[in-house]
Amino acid sequence: MGLTPSDLQAIGLTLQVAALTTLILLAIGVPLAWWLARSRSIWRKPVGALVAMPLVLPPSVIGFYLLVLMGPQGWVGQWTQALGLGVLPFTFAGLVVGSVIYSLPFMVQPVLNAMQAMGNRPLEVAATLRASPLDRFVHVVLPLCKPGLITGAIMSFAHTVGEFGVVLMVGGNIPGVTRMVSVQIYDHVEALEYSDAHRLAAVMLGFSFVVLLALQWMNPQRRRATA
Repeated sequence: MGLTPSDLQAIGLTLQVAALTTLILLAIGVPLAWWLARSRSIWRKPVGALVAMPLVLPPSVIGFYLLVLMGPQGWVGQWTQALGLGVLPFTFAGLVVGSVIYSLPFMVQPVLNAMQAMGNRPLEVAATLRASPLDRFVHVVLPLCKPGLITGAIMSFAHTVGEFGVVLMVGGNIPGVTRMVSVQIYDHVEALEYSDAHRLAAVMLGFSFVVLLALQWMNPQRRRATA
């Protein structure tokens, strides 16, 4: 017996949320990591601590505050309503916003480590060749930080796939809209459908193994890139 239609629907939705979250994190996480690696601003450490907070906070805490902020009385919710977008909780967009915030350190930290390990020498050499700051970033920084970028993308995607607390608090449990794989497994257990829960959990187990195997393959490349 295979996965149920609702399982496949949850897997499809989860992959959509994870892929979109990863793309958004690449767009905002890489510039943020670059700023954290190069800035001497007094705000660098507070911002770095803020970015890393999802690593130590319980997901239910983050989910609760996101729910309040994005709700009808929250300042984000009032702003989205003023724009005619309605409120974000219990929608696909709200689920993506919550996933981006919760998975942010899983993108920023690997990229930041790669940028810090790169050092100043490659940039100084490029500057002597009259490369502009944009050219240095695109043609020097990004290629040298490629292992960190790939690791960050893999970790962000995998972490989003495995979310539960934030997903349940911000997205709820709406089939086809916000019900992701982790919530679907929870539903099977609640309904005493252990066989269905086992099959879906086994899929997640295999996925996690593939992710860790991919990261193991990345390590030798990272060492060569940062040597």
